[in-house]
Amino acid sequence: MGVGVDAHRFSDASPCMLLGLRWPDEARLVGHSDGDAAVHALCDAVLSACELGDVGNLFGVDRAEMVNASGMMMLKELHEFISKQGFVINNVALQVIGNAPKIMPRRLEAQTALSEALGAPVSVAATTTDGMGFTGRGEGVLVIATALIQMP
Repeated sequence: MGVGVDAHRFSDASPCMLLGLRWPDEARLVGHSDGDAAVHALCDAVLSACELGDVGNLFGVDRAEMVNASGMMMLKELHEFISKQGFVINNVALQVIGNAPKIMPRRLEAQTALSEALGAPVSVAATTTDGMGFTGRGEGVLVIATALIQMP
């Protein structure tokens, strides 16, 4: 079992990429890749469970092709990487913490897209912090992921 956490702040630009989906009317999440904090947390959780480091080890800023890279591409590469080593992902759970974008109307769409890209079931939930902290002030998003894997 592994846990991953990631947070990104919003910029003035759009669109936002989160949960593998494009949110055209929401502010972009700032990041080296497409800024998808959910994908980054998911990668960290899976890599942690496999004892293979974190997202920076696999998709570091030293890789030029990672500038604005798609989170969905990252998930497919992650799945291929761990599968070659004999690991099997049982499932991943994501908890998105923030005021925007509103996750629940697109939750099933996100689960389907992430599950297909990862090759394993992904569940998505969301909450707010009732106005507290950077997520409550609408400055960004925090995502917590938990992954359950089978060892080779």
